[in-house]
Amino acid sequence: MRIHIFGASGSGVTTLGKALSEKIGIEYIDSDDFFWLTTHIPFTEKQNPEIRNNTLSEKLHTTRNWIFGGSIIHWGDDVFPPFDLIVFLYLPPKIRMERLRKREYERYGEEIITNTERAQKFHEFMDWAKDYDHNTGIANRTLKAHLEWLSGINTPLIELSGDYELYQKMDIILDKIKQRNLQVQ
Repeated sequence: MRIHIFGASGSGVTTLGKALSEKIGIEYIDSDDFFWLTTHIPFTEKQNPEIRNNTLSEKLHTTRNWIFGGSIIHWGDDVFPPFDLIVFLYLPPKIRMERLRKREYERYGEEIITNTERAQKFHEFMDWAKDYDHNTGIANRTLKAHLEWLSGINTPLIELSGDYELYQKMDIILDKIKQRNLQVQ
């Protein structure tokens, strides 16, 4: 079973992916672990795309069952094996941006306010995240781009738009897995 979960930053992809992974007993793989280099300040240095794609492709093609979380719309065509199910999460901007502010503060604390460099990175990140719904050109990962990508796929899809509780999202996905008779192999 190969499940892809994606949506805007702050929409709950990682939380859902990890919970679903635990529930059905298959590995959760996060795109951030391949997109970003491991650095003292996380999420600041991007991995070389060729290395990222080769490493991720090998992982996904040699692992039978997984849940992959994160947006991959511009990563290339030959990186990913076929998905059995795609889950698209959309959260209204006001809720999503508040979640991101809270998450960033929990991760970095007062440093995102008191440290000039960290404050600048925080504001750049929040502007980038806000652009998801507004498509002003700051980001290439936007709602418009995600919807265009979805329009070209031929994979079973669950679109969860709104502020669902985690258990509600899990129930919807587990029902779809059961309906499609998807099995861990």
